[in-house]
Amino acid sequence: MTLLESDFDFIRDLVFRRTSIVLEPGKEYLAVTRLEPIRRGLRMRSLAELILTLRADPKSPLHDQVAEAMTTNEMSFFRDAHPFDSLRGTVIPELIERNKGLRTLRIWSAGCATGQEPYSIAMLLREDFPALLTTWSVQILATDVSATVLAQASSGRYGQLEVNRGLPARLLMKYFRRDGLHWFIDESVRSMVTFERQNLFSAGWIPPPVDIVFLRNVAIYFSESGKMETLKRVRTALRPGGYLLLGASETAMHLDEGLQRVPVGKTTWYRKEIV
Repeated sequence: MTLLESDFDFIRDLVFRRTSIVLEPGKEYLAVTRLEPIRRGLRMRSLAELILTLRADPKSPLHDQVAEAMTTNEMSFFRDAHPFDSLRGTVIPELIERNKGLRTLRIWSAGCATGQEPYSIAMLLREDFPALLTTWSVQILATDVSATVLAQASSGRYGQLEVNRGLPARLLMKYFRRDGLHWFIDESVRSMVTFERQNLFSAGWIPPPVDIVFLRNVAIYFSESGKMETLKRVRTALRPGGYLLLGASETAMHLDEGLQRVPVGKTTWYRKEIV
């Protein structure tokens, strides 16, 4: 299957308007790969027929399905390990000291995909800061643009391959139960996370004030202006002294001067200025 240049341009525009992801010229193969399962599911004869259907009804839910198909939902438990080491050893202890008057901790996992990241944060809190959960108000907000991945995330259901990726066996036995071919996360962890379908660029949505934001590999495919707008929105949501974590290959340098680069061990965080 191939795409005409005009059809690829249409898909690029659709995806950009709904997700702010930029599909660069030369990524036609990616569009074909992601669109093929949709075409087969609808039993259409060609991608041209699929795109003709999209053009005919701009308000069709099919537009959301196509936009979601173009997002990357790669996720694993305790991904890369080092960020969680620094979260445990430095970031949360510092915020506990700063927030001891408020006794609140708010964490936002943006682009949470199938939920491994926010659940990893929840398990870390239960393991390393159990007293915090009984004496403080602790909230974890997890958002994504895709309804499909959020449905799995909120169910807390994972396959064997998914729990094998990054999840220590001790935590698997402690916080999951097996049912047939799937593992289900314990309600004590699942209930700590609130999942919401949100687009970072939705004009009508204002992120709540938070102390920590995980925004890993979410803005990597955005234009420079899109990255700047995203960082501005995240910085606005962060409380003074709050921390932002980006992907290992991402940076906020020269994109937002209100975020200070703070190396912690093998991880780079960005901290909002304390006024």
